[in-house]
Amino acid sequence: MTLENTSLPILYRDDCLIAVHKPTGLLVHRSNLDRHETRFALQILRDQIGRMVWPVHRLDKGTSGILLFALDRDVGRALSGQFERGEVEKTYLAVVRGHPPEVGEIDHPLARMADEHAGISAGQPVQAAVTRYRRLATVELPYQVDRYPSSRYALLELKPLTGRWHQLRRHLKHISHPIIGDATHGKGRHNRLFQELFDCRRLLLAATEMRLNHPISGEPLHLAAPPAEDFSRVLQRLGWGEAM
Repeated sequence: MTLENTSLPILYRDDCLIAVHKPTGLLVHRSNLDRHETRFALQILRDQIGRMVWPVHRLDKGTSGILLFALDRDVGRALSGQFERGEVEKTYLAVVRGHPPEVGEIDHPLARMADEHAGISAGQPVQAAVTRYRRLATVELPYQVDRYPSSRYALLELKPLTGRWHQLRRHLKHISHPIIGDATHGKGRHNRLFQELFDCRRLLLAATEMRLNHPISGEPLHLAAPPAEDFSRVLQRLGWGEAM
């Protein structure tokens, strides 16, 4: 899907919740951080299905993948509670600079980011933040970006154990393996290389799996979405089709 489309691909729907595949470049809802934006996933989905929806978690504007909404306010509160208590298992794919260890855990507290629309002011105390990762594939490209004659990249599976704002992007920067396409926390020279080689102008971060308990039945619910077409195209060009 592109931002020119007028609907969001529906991954799952029942009487009380709906999951969609959000494209990169689309905000979940209005934010003072992007005051110029006029289209939001919340509005698009509401118009698409003809009823109110309630977002129960966030995805960054640049991140594509699974986005969950409630179809009832009480269900929304129940789902939000699962996210707040860390009961929802989320899995992401990311392309990062360098070759991190095969597995690792990033335990690095993060300060809250200000957002007036959400009622979050600057100067808040730091919060605990933990991310686990697993390296799925690596590549070394024959292009000099930094001081070395070639450039290394890796495909990571990421599992945030907490839900801080921009957690994955900030954590990967913290361990010096920033996500490709991240204009805020990444490296411009590497981002430009991917633009030149692969015509990739997006953040290479995607929410691909979510496991939670259904808010009404209590049964386990597994949601999955393959990376978007523009993300998958880059992975194929890097020779990582099977690694997905």
